[in-house]
Amino acid sequence: MTAPAIPHFRATIIGTGFGGILMGIKLRAAGIEDFIILEKAADLGGTWRDNTYPGAACDVQSHLYSYSFEPKPDWNHKFAHQDEINGYIHHCAGKYGVLPHIRFRTELYSARFDERDNRWHLRTGDGKALTTDILIAATGQLNKPLFPAIDGRDAFKGEAFHSARWNHDHDLAGKRVAVIGTGASAIQFVPEILPKVASLALFQRSAPWVIRKPDRAFRRWEKKLFAALPLLERLYRAFLYCSYESRALAFTRFKWLLEPWTWAVKRRIRRDVRDPQKRDALVPDYKIGCKRILLSNDWYPAMDDDRLDLVTDPVVRIEADAVVTRHGNRHTVDTIIYGTGFRATEFLSPIHITGRNSRELADVWKDGAEAYKGIVVNGFPNLFIVYGPNTNLGHNSIIYMLESQAAYIMDCIHALDQRPGTALDVKPERQQAFLDQVQASMQRSVWAAGCTSWYVDDNGRNPINWPGFTFSYRRQTKQADLGDFEILGPQQTESTP
Repeated sequence: MTAPAIPHFRATIIGTGFGGILMGIKLRAAGIEDFIILEKAADLGGTWRDNTYPGAACDVQSHLYSYSFEPKPDWNHKFAHQDEINGYIHHCAGKYGVLPHIRFRTELYSARFDERDNRWHLRTGDGKALTTDILIAATGQLNKPLFPAIDGRDAFKGEAFHSARWNHDHDLAGKRVAVIGTGASAIQFVPEILPKVASLALFQRSAPWVIRKPDRAFRRWEKKLFAALPLLERLYRAFLYCSYESRALAFTRFKWLLEPWTWAVKRRIRRDVRDPQKRDALVPDYKIGCKRILLSNDWYPAMDDDRLDLVTDPVVRIEADAVVTRHGNRHTVDTIIYGTGFRATEFLSPIHITGRNSRELADVWKDGAEAYKGIVVNGFPNLFIVYGPNTNLGHNSIIYMLESQAAYIMDCIHALDQRPGTALDVKPERQQAFLDQVQASMQRSVWAAGCTSWYVDDNGRNPINWPGFTFSYRRQTKQADLGDFEILGPQQTESTP
């Protein structure tokens, strides 16, 4: 009996967040229909599908946190809420014909590059095989919840969950709740759940810098005006972009520009929090900007609530009904919510990716993830990463970066279309020169101020952020230079003309 043919596709995308849907839209716009998108979940949306905790919202303004080619004049708030952003992604996937290309409940288990045919040989979690010429990873940086390594975590007999896997069936009314972590998610959900609970013990390892969020609902006449005058919406978007982009100067060059925010935050703490001990504990002990700056108008008023116990003593273990701190204090609770963020530095994990000469990407990245322009990695031809290493931002909209990366990837695909059967492998010296430049720039940034954050991996490197202006990144990714690549024919390597 003849074995069934293995399905082959021109391109395969992993993930259906903003990056994956964007790449699907760009492929279709280029006339490429022979592609699929693998999605391990039952629905699309990525981060905005997963994070449904109370108060979930964006910290970049709505009109900038959307595709440049698909404006939405009727955003409800200046900073959109989770459900509206998720709805926007669904709208774009439907409007631009991407939905039929998605394979839901299909997780990629492994990808192996075969130099004999210049194809990626893929295997999904259910054991099915397929091949693809081009592999585009759009898994993002915030898709794997991080649970802290605390002794006895599994011994807890109450309800426990991560904020990115919120249990909406669990009623928090009247419960004694522990929240471990004070990051971006906790900043949003703690003030939302506090009025419902009997008590809330908030375990803080280090205090965040929380600045005012200039949020409000858009008025009906504003939405109508944006819809009637698309140019006005474009100008508003451009204004937002320039406003955000100017902050790059403070993050990457002139750190002293952040000091007015330091003063403003301390003033808010003095105004909103009565308890002197809480006040002292809420003032961070590191330079503002070294960790992610958070936005909220109700965080410090929530800290002043008598039902909230701010605990700065480190957690050492969890028991069946309590969280125990270093000095032996037992905090009896019914529910534990982990607001401990994501394993952001573990790019593409746990997919097993094997490139040329049987090199494993996990081994290549054992000392930290790195990629040329955050998109391509030497030794892994025709693998393109969306939202890859050193392309996160501390000051502007990631959508702008995604669109820059999409343009670069499509330029590479056009080059491959003109050379059927070939593959592009970035030259190691070009990749290293780029990485040296990025890390040198990083040393001048506020992120190198000495704090411990999710931006920094176990080796002390920052593989997350882009240490510069977004327009400079766009300039670097506007067009692919084939001189940066080896052009590989099947079973051979050709020098670039």
